[in-house]
Parts: sequence; C-alpha cells; structure tokens
Amino acid sequence: MPLHQYVYFALSSRRITAQEITDALGIEPDETRVVNPRRLPVDPSHPFCQIWKLVCREPGLCVDEQIARVPGRLRPQTDRIAELMKQFNSAEDKEEPGLEARLEVVRYFNDTEQQEEEAGQPQDRDKHNLFGWALDREAIDFLAATGAFLDVDEYDMTPSSPAG
Repeated sequence: MPLHQYVYFALSSRRITAQEITDALGIEPDETRVVNPRRLPVDPSHPFCQIWKLVCREPGLCVDEQIARVPGRLRPQTDRIAELMKQFNSAEDKEEPGLEARLEVVRYFNDTEQQEEEAGQPQDRDKHNLFGWALDREAIDFLAATGAFLDVDEYDMTPSSPAG
C-alpha cells in the first residue's frame, strides 16, 4: 500500500509573529504560514494566526524516526519553548492560548500520486515496515516539557469508484 507521511513541530500564535518566535528561539523555521492575513486580530469570527514549523519530510523513514529528528533539532531550546509557552499562556486567559505547540503526524495511505513521484528515486531493497510507529520516552518528555500536544491526521487516498 503506497504511503506518504511527514512530521512537524509547530508553534502557533495570535499574539506573536513567526519572526518573533524565530528571534526568541534562535532557530530558523523550515516553514511559516499566516492564517487569515487580511483579518484584524480583534475579529473573533476570523482569527489571525501565524505558524512557525520545523518539518521532516524525508521519505523511507518510520514516523518514530521522523519524530526523533524534529524534536532532536529543538532539544537545545526545550526550556526556552517552555518559557515562551508560560509567558504567552496566562492562567487568566484559558479560552484563548497566546501560543500553542503541537507535534503533527500526517499520513496519506494509498497515495498513488506520491508513489509515482518517488518512482524515479532509488529504492531500498530492505525497506522496513512504515505503518507502525510509537512515541519513545524522549519524544514524550519533549512534549510534556514544552506543553505540546500530539495530533495525528491520517487520510485514505483510495480513489472512489464511480457510482453505478
């Protein structure tokens, strides 16, 4: 079964910019994203948010190997991430976090389009099973220390058969 997967760690905020996160951590993100950039931050029906990400998209790795690479890059700044989380998430404002941290796992099963893109790349004859994965103690400790949550999105990309 074709499988495409990647992992990222994201810091999202409605109060500080991705550049301010970069400056605070001293780590350049792999990606940034602005959600609803034309809206004012004060419009609650259309929130404005900036997202700072470190990403591992390396094919052929199990999810646990991808996960290990992302927090591995952040480990020297674990305490600083925890400080930022505390600084922007006051006890008085439980409804609207100022900074949110998450480790995201994204998996596409039966992704034949991705398989076609990778067809020209050298294949590992001893390819290991990419379907199972687990969080090791280091990953769990990192999530706990930074106040991050784990989100797993899995999509079945099998084409629908025409109704008939």
